[in-house]
Amino acid sequence: MKPNTTKIALLFLALAWCVVPIFGQQTPDKKDKFKQLYQELPTPNVYRNGAGGPGHRYYQQQADYVMNIRLDDDKQRIYGEETITYTNNSPDVLEYLWIQLDQNHFDDESDTYSTRPSTMSERMTLRQLDGFTPTFDGGDKIEFVKDAAGKDLKYTVVKTMMRIDLPTAIAPGGKYSFKIKWWFNIVDRLKLGGRSGCEYFPDDKNYLYSIAQFFPRMCVYDDIEGWQNKQFLGAGEFTLVFGNYDVSLTVPDDHIVVATGTLQNTKDILSKEQMARFEKAKTEYTTPVVIVTEDEARENEKEKGKGEKTWRFKADNVRDFAFASSRKFIWDAMSVKQSNGTNVLAMSAYPKEANPLWGQFSTKAIAHTLKWYSHYTFDYPYPVAISVEAANGMEYPMICFNNGRVEKDGTYSERTKYGTIGVIIHEVGHNYFPMIVNSDERQWTWMDEGLNSFLQFLAEQQWERDYPSRRGFANSIVPYMKMDKKMLEPIMTNSEQVSQLGNNAYGKPAAALNILRETVMGRELFDHAFKMYANRWKFKHPAPSDFFRTMEDASGIDLDWFWNGWFYTCDNVDIALEDVKWFRPDSKNPDVEKTLVRKEQEKQPRNITSIRNEKEIAKTQEELDPSIRDFYYSYDPLQVTILDKEDYQKYLNGLSDEEKKILGTNKNFYEIKFKNKGGLVMPLILRFDFADGTSKEYRIPAEIWRLNNEEVSKVFVTEKEATQITLDPYLETADVDMENNFFPPKSQQSRFELFKGSNLGPRQTVETGDNPMQKAKKIQAKANGSN
Repeated sequence: MKPNTTKIALLFLALAWCVVPIFGQQTPDKKDKFKQLYQELPTPNVYRNGAGGPGHRYYQQQADYVMNIRLDDDKQRIYGEETITYTNNSPDVLEYLWIQLDQNHFDDESDTYSTRPSTMSERMTLRQLDGFTPTFDGGDKIEFVKDAAGKDLKYTVVKTMMRIDLPTAIAPGGKYSFKIKWWFNIVDRLKLGGRSGCEYFPDDKNYLYSIAQFFPRMCVYDDIEGWQNKQFLGAGEFTLVFGNYDVSLTVPDDHIVVATGTLQNTKDILSKEQMARFEKAKTEYTTPVVIVTEDEARENEKEKGKGEKTWRFKADNVRDFAFASSRKFIWDAMSVKQSNGTNVLAMSAYPKEANPLWGQFSTKAIAHTLKWYSHYTFDYPYPVAISVEAANGMEYPMICFNNGRVEKDGTYSERTKYGTIGVIIHEVGHNYFPMIVNSDERQWTWMDEGLNSFLQFLAEQQWERDYPSRRGFANSIVPYMKMDKKMLEPIMTNSEQVSQLGNNAYGKPAAALNILRETVMGRELFDHAFKMYANRWKFKHPAPSDFFRTMEDASGIDLDWFWNGWFYTCDNVDIALEDVKWFRPDSKNPDVEKTLVRKEQEKQPRNITSIRNEKEIAKTQEELDPSIRDFYYSYDPLQVTILDKEDYQKYLNGLSDEEKKILGTNKNFYEIKFKNKGGLVMPLILRFDFADGTSKEYRIPAEIWRLNNEEVSKVFVTEKEATQITLDPYLETADVDMENNFFPPKSQQSRFELFKGSNLGPRQTVETGDNPMQKAKKIQAKANGSN
């Protein structure tokens, strides 16, 4: 009779059906922290290879600009006309071109306003009420779009973008030139915000203009997105094409202008004395040369010039153009020598409201930035680097707008000083990321802000040891990472969808990269890989995958677990010393073991019954005859006997010489159980402090979690007895809870503030002396010799 094979097969399938889901559920939970990022990263191709570099068919487009710009100081308006020559280096035929019209986000019907959440409260300011119905006449006013021959081109404005329909498609390798004429009203930045605009100074009735995003600019067309098509809503910055610029800026004849590129007509613009100072600055490497003095700037402020001058600038291989113009500017400069022998002219322009702070530090901060950023990446390739005080913080090729004003008496606090130096380093540093390593800011803010904040941190620490850096230290990001995860987004989130852009795109990536450098990879491997990424992608358009892959490719370290945890999740680091067990091998030597037992017993607490019994026995002993007392009460269970020694000798006789050697080491074995409470796997850094005052460190790679990312045990062997075991003793993993990082446990001190209550009403205040800022200002004033 044949067996019932049908029933057997069904039973096997049923078992398989039961087993597979259970195994499938356990595997991701226990091991998915170390999965490879095959699904998250795009497949390598001919344009971008698997090593993180440009592929053998990598391409990028080029856009060259010739512009004539006029600044109307009476109406606060920009008039412009430009010719754009677009080169199609892609393998694709282009039927139309896309242009960015960034000024359109100031239009009162823009998505910037309409999508901005708003609420009402019982108390509102007039300015808040006015914000519900914007009335500023913003946005680009396009007068015409024509081809090179002057024929009108059909165009369609789509919010902050414009499509130009071409009469004939541009073939691969082809070029196309066209013209645009436009104008717009310059926004008052202090009232309406924004990265570009003007600031009015009521005391002297003058304006300071910091002008950017001011001309219709080509969108990027690349192998990843095709045409860049994300609208500008205000947070996500810019995706731009490299090209050459020839720009003529017509401004009032008493204005000083600084801009992207090199000034072409210096002799027509500057006085003979200013020209001599300018030439001297080119050979000065230590102290900035003042080209336009404060006295000259103050004289300029008194009366407005009635004529105009045209400043002409040229810039090659840049992705953008910006300028600043004002009759208020003081201007200084000095030269910075690069390691390849080239010189860079570092320059600063600032109003008297920023002096003497800016005269003391701005241009020197530029020089410092170029030195250290170049150390970690490549020599600065442009001829000038400019810092402008414009009560702002924003970056463009060769020029950046920064902030840092002094008090009316010329004094400033330490906080203002360090804040000014820090923002200058940061904004000048943006020349490297994204002005040269040209990432897509509209999509991935962290690729420029995060990498730049990390390099800013390194440069600040080179400016001054223990510089009070806001970002970069691993523990500086702890307050953000310990927040409720519902309030967080992964780093790999588009900038317009991030609720805390500063922490998410600046602080967290900077801390992550510092952890990579100090703890995961080590400085040598990290610096080599980071420099490789910078050089592979300078003057090109990298994507996140290119950075991730290059850092692994150049270092030889698989970092997918790190990118996954830090960049793709909202997990945090909270690793606990869950349990510590201390073992010592039993030497079998009664002299040793019974002595140890006695010492341990003496350390142990005793119960109340034993203590009281001992007192009663002692009283009884006093009443007994000495001979009887010695007989009954002399027994000691921990006394070493002849039998104990004989047993020990028999044990030794049965051991080999090697076994006897191991037995005689008398080492300590600590079995430590670690629990991953935060979800983010990290290396284990431990410090053992010993009874003799010495210590020893252990560094265990993150791969210890690869088989179980929830908990793991590890045995540590020491020659000495540990008195304290500390996890993450140097605050290098951003652990959000240090309470569970010690054995024996240590309580973390908290502080509270004492205050004296009062019955004063809500409109009254109590004078309690100088606050810390006022004290700092007084200290600085005294140091500067002011009253």
